[in-house]
Amino acid sequence: MTETSVEQTIVHRRKSFGRYFAVNKALYAMLVPGLLVLLVFRYLPMYGLIISFQHFHPAVGIAASRWVGFAHFVNFFNDPYFVRLIRNTFLLGLYTLIIGFPAPIVFAILLNELRVHTFKRVVQTISYMPHFLSIVVVIGLLRQLTSMSDGVINDMIESLGGARIHFFARPEWFRPLYITSVIWQGVGFGSILYLAAIAGINPELYESAVMDGANRFAQIWHITLPSILPTITILFILAVGGILGNDFQRVLLMYSPFNYETADVVQTYVYRVGLESPSPNFSYAAAVGLFMAVISLVFLIVTNRLAKTVGESSLW
Repeated sequence: MTETSVEQTIVHRRKSFGRYFAVNKALYAMLVPGLLVLLVFRYLPMYGLIISFQHFHPAVGIAASRWVGFAHFVNFFNDPYFVRLIRNTFLLGLYTLIIGFPAPIVFAILLNELRVHTFKRVVQTISYMPHFLSIVVVIGLLRQLTSMSDGVINDMIESLGGARIHFFARPEWFRPLYITSVIWQGVGFGSILYLAAIAGINPELYESAVMDGANRFAQIWHITLPSILPTITILFILAVGGILGNDFQRVLLMYSPFNYETADVVQTYVYRVGLESPSPNFSYAAAVGLFMAVISLVFLIVTNRLAKTVGESSLW
């Protein structure tokens, strides 16, 4: 290809993009607010990660604070609570992933199998409602249901001959309560993407399966699940990347000194050290947060690589 032809190709592409941009300028304009939010609240704050390697003093600012290198990371690794924090954070995320991730998939498939459309719409609407409730309200309801004095669950346990349980003060009950609240609040809203993927399946596939004698379960196993597998894979990769990013607000509302053994996670520890202590250590809290972010990134990259190796769907 000669130099002239290369220049002509570049000019042609520029004109093509110009025409495409002119036709779709409204769509690009709709992108601007989202990009600004991403820039202001996600990328610009990354500058503050510098304090992870400093002995930061708000009075002097980031530029004038003393540089300490990896001292805060070393202090975190030597912290007597390090093992407990990592264990609680990982186990809580793992259990939520194992139990909570398949729940919207199963719920979407069950909804898709309903043939009475009015009943299906009513169930969908009811299942979406908890997502729009404040976490404070959800945990308040959970506390009321499990109350020692007049909680419905304890009333049922007592009526069956058991002893009342102080659920929120028992470390062994924190994880079940946390996971239950996550599933109850998110299973309906989380099923929307899967229902959209199921709606895109060619109906002729089901018709052919019926002609071949496949029952409803066989249709789900051989048509529905393989068809929505790319969607499941992408969401699973994202879920694994966030396995250490437990719902901080939910944990903060549910935990107490009585159940620290299983409820105290890295996020709540950072909150206590960085904001609640008499002498807040912002640099130490930032270092711990950065460490967890790096681990989450590693999980995301490894999971994406495995998904790309095993199947065709991946984030990149």
